[in-house]
Amino acid sequence: MPTRLLQADALLGRENYYEYTTQRPPALPPLQGNVRADVVVVGAGLAGLSVALELAERGRRVVVLEAGRIGASASGRNGGQAIVGYASGMGPLERQLGRALARQAWLWSLEGVNLIEQRIQRYGIDCDWRRGYVYVADRPRKARQLRAEMDQLARDYDFSTEWAEGAALRAWVDSPRYVAAAHERVSGHLHPLKYTVGLAQAAIQSGAVLYENSAVRQLQHASSGVSAVTDRGEVRADIAVVAGNCLLPEWGPGVLPSIHARVMPVGTYIVATEPLPPHRAAALIPSGAAVSDNNVVLDYFRLSADHRLLFGGRVSYTTKTPMRLRETMRRRMQAVFPQLQDVRLTHLWGGFVDITMDRAPDFGRVGNRIYYLQGFSGHGLALTGLAGRVVAEAVCAQTERWDVYARLRHWSFPGGRWLRTPLLALGMAWHRLKDWV
Repeated sequence: MPTRLLQADALLGRENYYEYTTQRPPALPPLQGNVRADVVVVGAGLAGLSVALELAERGRRVVVLEAGRIGASASGRNGGQAIVGYASGMGPLERQLGRALARQAWLWSLEGVNLIEQRIQRYGIDCDWRRGYVYVADRPRKARQLRAEMDQLARDYDFSTEWAEGAALRAWVDSPRYVAAAHERVSGHLHPLKYTVGLAQAAIQSGAVLYENSAVRQLQHASSGVSAVTDRGEVRADIAVVAGNCLLPEWGPGVLPSIHARVMPVGTYIVATEPLPPHRAAALIPSGAAVSDNNVVLDYFRLSADHRLLFGGRVSYTTKTPMRLRETMRRRMQAVFPQLQDVRLTHLWGGFVDITMDRAPDFGRVGNRIYYLQGFSGHGLALTGLAGRVVAEAVCAQTERWDVYARLRHWSFPGGRWLRTPLLALGMAWHRLKDWV
């Protein structure tokens, strides 16, 4: 039977604008019987597909097992924002890795964004890719924090942004809510489900074998390899890569239980407006960029190719869909764009982000043959592509970059199975209060 998290995940996908605008290929068959591979990948989201593509291009026999449909969870529901850097900021990486290696990790994050564009061009993926990103602040204190962060990126990481305050920032975002903004031209945005489906097709064309509706119930070391067992079959391989993220515990208790407590599922929600006249849509975000504020509980938004505003925000730390969600999202959107009072909302959906305690990515290995990727913490659209390349390098005995990420230490969320969710909700309520004050 599906658990509460999977039930909530299904509920949050019913009005998914991305599914509404994507023509999926027919469903792939589930695994049946016994299969042999060099590498078995658990999860066909962006991380797992990136691993599969990179390894298949290197000549490895790759099998990918997906519990549902490709990209049906976070990979195909997110805000579509491909952002440089890490959700944690560079501070945790500097403290654990030192400035030199943190700088390398920053450069690799730029590679992650560039990799999206390269794959789109190489494989002909039609997913509305566009460069440009605007970070906004809605009060003077948050503006000072944003300016300090941008100054540090310029000073320590040679990353330049353009700065605007007050009325001048209306050239980037036409909203009275914000007092300052920084604009950069490396990050961007796209249609995430179209990109994910395109990545799956690229992996298949490169030789990977994908199975849908094939949840892994047991993953364990076997004689001279690993064994991934589903309801109808088994894959034996030399190496496994686990990329199920926060939904992984829902597949089965036998899939790396030792790593589950280091990530938490946080629900986040998005609405889509009806299509706007092109000139009216363009007037909202004249820069055409993706936008996010720098609050702890943040708003993020962008324009779609069919001239809708896609507006995200509101979070849930209880795995329950908030009550009166559509009205709440409308109020948040209209607080940013009061000129949209007359605009109808046509879609509302959400999904779960896998966050770590400090928002830094959690890449590691259990034993010698099982790698895992988790904890993208809201920066997954770009970072998953890089992660797939890095783990593929490690599988092929090029471990330099993998070893850097594996040095990052992570802690379990406090409170155990029953208390960690309410403790996180309490902590985030404190941060939200600080934002309001």
